[in-house]
Amino acid sequence: MREFHIRRMLFALAICIMSMQASAQTLDEVLGVRASTTENGRQSQLKIDSLAEDTRDLLTQFKTVMKVVDGLRVYNQQQRRLIANQKTEMQELDQSIDNVTVIERQITPLIERMITNLEKFIELDMPFLMSERRERIEFLKDTLDRSDVAVSEKFSQVMQAYQVENAYGSTIEAYADIINLNGAERTVDILKWGRVSLVFQTPDGATTGVWDKSTQDWVVLDEEFSAGIREGLRIARKTQTAGLVRLPVSAPGE
Repeated sequence: MREFHIRRMLFALAICIMSMQASAQTLDEVLGVRASTTENGRQSQLKIDSLAEDTRDLLTQFKTVMKVVDGLRVYNQQQRRLIANQKTEMQELDQSIDNVTVIERQITPLIERMITNLEKFIELDMPFLMSERRERIEFLKDTLDRSDVAVSEKFSQVMQAYQVENAYGSTIEAYADIINLNGAERTVDILKWGRVSLVFQTPDGATTGVWDKSTQDWVVLDEEFSAGIREGLRIARKTQTAGLVRLPVSAPGE
C-alpha cells in the first residue's frame, strides 16, 4: 500500500514537471514574440524618423527655392520697368538728336555772322591791341571750318571772344606799340583807359597824343596832358597807386 502511494506521488510529480516545462516553453515563445514585435517597432520608428527628417529637408529646400523665386519675380518686374524707362529715354534722345541736327544747321550761319560782325566792330573800334584782337578773329574763322570741332565748341569760343571784347570797356592797360603819326612810324607807350580814352606817349615823354574817333587818326596833344598820361601809364603798370589822372576824353555827340 505504501508503494502504491509512492508511485502516485512520483506520477504527480512527473505531471507537474511536464506542466512546468510546457509553461516555460509557452513563456519563451511569448517573450520571443514580444521581442520580435519590439524590434520591428524600433525599425519602423527609425524609418518614420528618417522619412520625417527627409520631409523636413525637402520642406526647407522648398522654402529656400520659393524665396529665390519671389526675389526673381521682384527683380524681373523691376527690370521690366527699367527697360520701359530706357525705351522712353531712347525715344526722347532720338527726338533730341533730330532737334540738334536742325539747330546745327541753323547755328552755323549764326556763328559765321557773329564772327563777321565782331571783326567789323574791332576795325571800327579804338585801335588798341589790334594784333591780339585780329589774331583772335582769325582763330575763330579757322575753327569755324574745322570738322573735328563740335558746333557747341565753336559757339562757345565765339561767345568767349565777345566777352573779352566787352571786358575791354572796363579795364586799364598799358603796352608798347608802333603807330603811324603824321606819316611816320613811331614807337610809343599806349594807355587804354576802358573805352573812354586811348592815348599815347613816346618813351622819352616828349610827345603825347590821343586817338581821335572823328578823324580816325592819332592827334598830338599839348603839354598839359603829359603828366596825366604819364601817371596813367604808371597806374596801369602798377608802379603807382591808383588816383585821379587827367586824360583827354571826347565830348559826347550824336
